[in-house]
Amino acid sequence: MAALLFLAIVACTSDPGADPEPTSPAQSGTAPTTSPAATDAPSPGSSNSVRIEPPVDGSFLVRGSYPRVESGCKDAEQPRLKARYPGTLTAERAADGTLAVTVTLPFERYLEGIAEVPPSWPQEALEAQAIAARSYALATTGWDGAEGETLDTPICATTACQVYRGIPVPRTSEIRRWYRAVQRTTGKVLLFRGRPAETVYFSTSNGHTYGNDEVFGSAPLPYLRPIVERHDGFSPTSRWRVGLPFRHVARFLRAADQWPRDRRISGARSDGSTVEITGGGRSRTLDLSVFRDAVNAWAPCLLPSQYPPAPLPLTIPSRWLTISAKGSEVVVTGRGWGHGVGMVQWGAYGKARRGFSASQILAAYYGGLRPRTYPEPGLIHVQVASGLTKLRIRPSAAGASMDGGELGTGVLMISGGDELSVSGATEP
Repeated sequence: MAALLFLAIVACTSDPGADPEPTSPAQSGTAPTTSPAATDAPSPGSSNSVRIEPPVDGSFLVRGSYPRVESGCKDAEQPRLKARYPGTLTAERAADGTLAVTVTLPFERYLEGIAEVPPSWPQEALEAQAIAARSYALATTGWDGAEGETLDTPICATTACQVYRGIPVPRTSEIRRWYRAVQRTTGKVLLFRGRPAETVYFSTSNGHTYGNDEVFGSAPLPYLRPIVERHDGFSPTSRWRVGLPFRHVARFLRAADQWPRDRRISGARSDGSTVEITGGGRSRTLDLSVFRDAVNAWAPCLLPSQYPPAPLPLTIPSRWLTISAKGSEVVVTGRGWGHGVGMVQWGAYGKARRGFSASQILAAYYGGLRPRTYPEPGLIHVQVASGLTKLRIRPSAAGASMDGGELGTGVLMISGGDELSVSGATEP
């Protein structure tokens, strides 16, 4: 059960106060990016875009194809998009002929589509996550409007912002618990000096959190100071150990051009931020980050049936680790998963089980800040996908429209290339 819960936590929020396009944390994996960093609001109405309005109280099932990716990975899967979105869709052709999709929807519906923790978690933990997600969205988009105005600055839908997946496909009954958490916290935000706080969060700690300045290099924020974490022990990555046969490590490092192809590995040990790999009477020193990235990239590619080992999300989940050799294996022992700043999601889970309220959970991680009522936008633009070649869009019911013209209930086909091509959706 713990593994199932853990795998639903897929993201960390990005650096507060950093450059406009923060990098995604390591746990985003090696899949292609399906959402750009937020730049400009969609500009429908040109020959390069179409605007599709949903039926009343309806949604769209969206399937998207990406350019074929040639891969040397065993059993490699081609990237694809499959999601259900409420709200208005804007499909826009980029200069390279690919398609980007933006969803414009009520702000609270956006929060209902956030997929950061399992909806089966304790209600107080869900409410803490909902308030953190609401605060983060408002802070990072620079929201300063009046209640009900449109938030013009888009937000992305990946780990570079916070993960938005729309309506679950297939839909599960437990999702109503998350919806209830969003609804019960409507308008509740953590404020710092009268503005929404940049409430970054992550999965699991190594026993404490870090200041934002330590991890992101940004100016220190009083509400993002290090604290001791004692309540995230339920997480499968609270403490982890991975044994990697020498022959596997050699194979992964060779694929990453970090080890000679004719040399075996016979030992390994870490020393601070580096790891020394030995074999064939020689040794090589690598940065721990280089070693970890090589293993995480190539282990599931070359040996997908063995890596990552269950229930871990990555073969080597975090940078908080030590490396040694035992027998014929490289043994990697570590703690945690994520960037290390702000709320620990599994810590919130543990605190809720111990009777903490959502307000108490948030105060523990964000320097004593407590939820306050704050004006919310009416609509938000969410950039959900980019780099697509084709889209298949099916309305949930009759009454959808495109650029003002009525659509049927069939499949609407949109293609990129030299020009935008739209067809279908003619069924009555």
